[in-house]
Amino acid sequence: MAQKISIYLDNAASTPMRPEIVDVMTQYFNENYVNPSSVYGAAVAAKVAMEAAAADIGATINAAANEIYFTGGGTESINWAIKSAALTVKNKGRHIITSTVEHHAVLHTCEYLEKNGYDVTFLPVDKFGIISTEDFAAAVRPDTILATIMLANNEVGTLQPVAEIGAILKTINQTRKNKILFHTDAVQAMGHIDIDVDALGVDMLSMSAHKLNGPKGVGALYIRRGVALPAFLHGGGHERGRRAGTENVAGIVAFGLAARLAKEEMAAEAKRLSALRDGFIKKILKEVSHSYLNGHPTQRLPGNINLAFDCIEGEGMLLLLDAKGIAASSGSACTSGSLDPSHVLLAMGIPHEKAHGSLRITLGRYTTQADLDALSEVLPPIVQRLRSMSPLWDDLIK
Repeated sequence: MAQKISIYLDNAASTPMRPEIVDVMTQYFNENYVNPSSVYGAAVAAKVAMEAAAADIGATINAAANEIYFTGGGTESINWAIKSAALTVKNKGRHIITSTVEHHAVLHTCEYLEKNGYDVTFLPVDKFGIISTEDFAAAVRPDTILATIMLANNEVGTLQPVAEIGAILKTINQTRKNKILFHTDAVQAMGHIDIDVDALGVDMLSMSAHKLNGPKGVGALYIRRGVALPAFLHGGGHERGRRAGTENVAGIVAFGLAARLAKEEMAAEAKRLSALRDGFIKKILKEVSHSYLNGHPTQRLPGNINLAFDCIEGEGMLLLLDAKGIAASSGSACTSGSLDPSHVLLAMGIPHEKAHGSLRITLGRYTTQADLDALSEVLPPIVQRLRSMSPLWDDLIK
């Protein structure tokens, strides 16, 4: 039996599906459940619905429908973009540029390529988690073939200067015979901030449905027209011959609806969440001593709050919050089982002991002021309780 959550504040990990999205999925589960590659009418209708979804997703990032390719999620999209791009141009160079604060889907993929003859530069970040555009430009080499820099960080919410990097690469590529391809992980950003692939200057962009109130298990990869990215999965001729496997029609149609609704509501929702975010941050930093905001104070996702508290363990906070029916996180959901501190916080220069005491609170469409009021009521006593059991706290306040 599923455990009931009274207050859900872990929307960076996943989001609850909107009722209208559940309804549209149900139609394709129960009524039009056909394989869209078949030739009869119902299959053609499913194919048309998928094409409409691609158009809706493309409109969210200013791309054409035929530049959208559906995948099984953000991780697959990222692996496809990086591995296939590296494989395609390996005879022209084997150097890749990324950052130290990327999602593990990027980091581990780049580490895999390192073990297979590629050279990867992992750019450092400043105290806010932002890479230097000067460092990026200096890292480019004659054998550089690919850059992959995330649009928004999944842990601290910091926005990276992707458009500026795209402009740098555009200038560099004008003088190069072999173009450097540019990929961005937009899994956390899509549906929450404005995205324009032309303004960003990216060749590939990864997305996932379950970060914007859609279903899990479906994502997409934008591939700019003219970029010769080969297939990642081989088999049938699905996704215009680039991604084999019978399409998840229900998930794809749901993704399209989620993208359209997110785009329609984005401006108002960003304003609402930013106000909730800033109000909560101000309140906690005022009421709880030796607390800190991780990430950039303004250049961050509207719904991201990442706090650190001296002399406590994040896991203890999460367990005590869970006992109150409040779901939050201490970092990426993909690594929440690890006892190691966040690689993102460590890359930002935050000491191990402070990084261990982090709390990630991520707001979403259904988050209310009452939710944050409830959290602000229980969080300070939880911090106080944990500190009372820590000898480090006694040493700190002496």
